[in-house]
Amino acid sequence: MVSPTFYLFKPLSDIDDQDGLRVRVPMIHIYKKQASMAEKDPVQVIRQALSQTLVFYYPFVGRLREEPHRKLMVDCTGEGAMFVEADADVTLDQFGDSLQPPFPCFHELLYYVSASQQITNTTLLLLQVLEL
Repeated sequence: MVSPTFYLFKPLSDIDDQDGLRVRVPMIHIYKKQASMAEKDPVQVIRQALSQTLVFYYPFVGRLREEPHRKLMVDCTGEGAMFVEADADVTLDQFGDSLQPPFPCFHELLYYVSASQQITNTTLLLLQVLEL
């Protein structure tokens, strides 16, 4: 069972509120499936872990709001993170031995969510689990 989160407003510091930082930063992390997890669905494992963990990091499940004078704050609404499950028709072996940046096909692997392109009034955290 998921616990409720706090509802409050958290203004960003002047450092975090700079115009140059109002961007989304896509990242990719690759983990090989472990033999001990063979019977478990990685998507469900990650979804369950996030639902339990984000209770303690409740600002991530809120929304970024812009107040007067362009001041940003996190509206801790508890609305949740965006979670996308995807499948790819490739294997890790097709990427070669070195899985270092620049990662091949980076943008082709990420699912495009139009609502996540704006910075304010949308989820702060978008996670995608991709099974190869």
